[in-house]
Amino acid sequence: MVSFWAKRDTQARPIAGLTPGIALMLVLAAAGARAEPLALWEAGAGAAALSFPAYRGSNERQSWLLPVPYIIYRGEFLQADERRMRGLFYQTDPLEADVSINGSVPVDSGKNEARRGMPDLDATLEIGPGLNLKLMEAGDHRTRVELRLPLRAVFASDFSHVRHIGWVFQPQVNVDIRDPLGNAGWKLGLLAGPVYSDQGYNRYFYSVEPAFATAARPAYSAGAGYGGVQMIAALSKRYREFWVGAFVKWDSLQGAAYADSPLVRDRRGVAAGFSIAWILGESKTRVEAAR
Repeated sequence: MVSFWAKRDTQARPIAGLTPGIALMLVLAAAGARAEPLALWEAGAGAAALSFPAYRGSNERQSWLLPVPYIIYRGEFLQADERRMRGLFYQTDPLEADVSINGSVPVDSGKNEARRGMPDLDATLEIGPGLNLKLMEAGDHRTRVELRLPLRAVFASDFSHVRHIGWVFQPQVNVDIRDPLGNAGWKLGLLAGPVYSDQGYNRYFYSVEPAFATAARPAYSAGAGYGGVQMIAALSKRYREFWVGAFVKWDSLQGAAYADSPLVRDRRGVAAGFSIAWILGESKTRVEAAR
């Protein structure tokens, strides 16, 4: 993980540093499959502005301005690009297996109206195997459609302890489009799918123990099951000396197993972000890679 500082908008209610999930959303972008000799690695640095709900279902937001690294590595096993960072275990056309990573940020319950008086939410890391199936690829390689099937174990930590809190399964359809605006070099990424999680995960975020119940926040025990749907759209472009990217994410908890939790104050949420990074160097070694 990369260390960094972050400035939080104190007017926004309670996320703490750049978590894997936010980083992946921020740099999600399309990548065509046209093989070209590219640098084995590229490195740089930039800044990102983010705004999103404190947690899924919260009606309070956080805003962040923070530095972000720009890292691309095109190795045979470890791959990091504008879309994601992953360890590629197996690859053949049309199937590949990799490691899926996501996460969430901590929430200070004392600064969140719905959770006031309850224990804080620690930052979480989600990690587990992912299976990706190519469903379609255009003849000119400009459009690629994948079915992604990640299953992730979820760990919560305040950096003094780590505990396993549950599991998340998040099947997604991913569409990558290269040059959606002609031959201007833009990349568009579209991602959508439902979220399923077990009782341990849902209880961590949405249960209210009797000891923390109030007149406005009755006791509630969250069950396992369907957790709503998420949709993400992202656009990015690599210039000669810098990279720009932006994303918007729409999140719905309508019909979720825990939608009736008193901690769910808004069943629909929107997150957005913008990032710019300057490329500071690249390797002289070239590899065949999708652009």
